[in-house]
Amino acid sequence: MWKCFLTRTSRCFSTSAGNKALKWWDHVAPAPKDPINSVTEAFLADTSPTKINLGVGAYRDDEGKPVVLQCVREAEAKIAGCDFLESVSSAVSSKLVEESVKLVYGKNSDVIKEGRFAGVQALSGTGACRLFAEFQRRFYPESQIYMTDPTWSNHHNIWRDALVPERTFHYYHPDSKGLNFSALMDDVKNAPDGSFFLLHPCAHNPTGVDPTEEQWREISYLFKVKNHFPFFDMAYQGFASGDLDRDARSIRIFVEDGNLIGCAQSFAKNMGLYGHRVGCLNVLCNDAKQAVAIKSQLQQIARAMYSSPPVHGILLVSGILSDPNMKALWVEEVKVMANRIQNLRTTLRKSLEQLSSSLNWEHITNQVGMFCFSGLTPEQVDRLQRGFHIYMTLDGRMSMAGVTTGNVSYLANAIHEVTKFG
Repeated sequence: MWKCFLTRTSRCFSTSAGNKALKWWDHVAPAPKDPINSVTEAFLADTSPTKINLGVGAYRDDEGKPVVLQCVREAEAKIAGCDFLESVSSAVSSKLVEESVKLVYGKNSDVIKEGRFAGVQALSGTGACRLFAEFQRRFYPESQIYMTDPTWSNHHNIWRDALVPERTFHYYHPDSKGLNFSALMDDVKNAPDGSFFLLHPCAHNPTGVDPTEEQWREISYLFKVKNHFPFFDMAYQGFASGDLDRDARSIRIFVEDGNLIGCAQSFAKNMGLYGHRVGCLNVLCNDAKQAVAIKSQLQQIARAMYSSPPVHGILLVSGILSDPNMKALWVEEVKVMANRIQNLRTTLRKSLEQLSSSLNWEHITNQVGMFCFSGLTPEQVDRLQRGFHIYMTLDGRMSMAGVTTGNVSYLANAIHEVTKFG
């Protein structure tokens, strides 16, 4: 009977397909390469002993190697042997969210005391952004998202795949290599009331250009007037100034002004846990009742996307943040990482100036955080790669974490060579 049925089915299918076997997936073309991953691939394929990777967005030590923080080693020792093969318990998840939001709003914030936030653990900052983008589309289906020009390349992918239309607003000024504040304010003012904006609270990626505190106050005030919703992607807390509270100041200004906000957090960079995908998403709400409703919706979306995140990284982060001694150690280690990057900025700028470069390199030290938006053209970036084995994205973004005391002079000389003739 089954043989007969299969024969008939095959005959019908063959007829409907015009006697041609269906070739699954033949219409699928290769996806465009990610610009950041492409830099790493090219770097790894290069056999030169002098090669430098300035594309990576994760911290490296002064030998160019990934770092395991001491606080992470201590947290690892504490959870060694724990039975954490099951999914994340509600207690561990709640502890991660509770400690994470303290970094955003401050440990004594009324937001936390009143329970006016909906928070869930997420797959690092990317997962938190994707989760919010889906939440935005579901409950504001006619909305769009305004992004800084430029922004992290993956932001475009995240909101595009959530089917949220994208607009840009002015941010970086290519001539000053700083903030185009007046144009930014005009765009915020001219956007339709009640628009969604994606903001970088500190250590802007890719430019390293942050508004001053006074500028943040003006931006926040205008957001309140326009009833815009700011969504902050905080991937580099601590790397702008070395001070976790100072790097969260922009968000706290918005909260003080009565703005409701959303915030994605990542512990990939400031704890060196890139491979563990630990993050948090929180949405500030009008009251605790609204927070319960929004949290339930976020959990439902996450359930369909990835069910629950890996438990090991969550145990590490929640353990570090909830232990006063380990947290204090982490705070000091963040300062060390930030200071190393700041010192290399100073050294790189001085090295270029000592070469009698005709260009102004003040922006190297004026910008902050992991990245320096160098101002190099795509042609100059290509010459650095072909002639000096130095790799960065074509927009000239340099990861300062890839600069070391051992290669900074070589880097400065290479930049000088490709820029001295314009």
